[in-house]
Amino acid sequence: MSKHVEDQPRSPDHNRLREYTRQERESGMHPAIWALHSRPLMRGSVNRKTAEYLRIARGRTV
Repeated sequence: MSKHVEDQPRSPDHNRLREYTRQERESGMHPAIWALHSRPLMRGSVNRKTAEYLRIARGRTV
């Protein structure tokens, strides 16, 4: 008795996935990635003070 079709091992051919990832990679960066890269690198002192006040208010000392 032969095996069922689903019991047969799949072919090791991954061309479809490879082509999809190649096209995505070559198409450029996703807009969300561009937005993350364009964010300011350093926060202002006002934001830092707010973060420290919130940290103290939450009871964290370190």
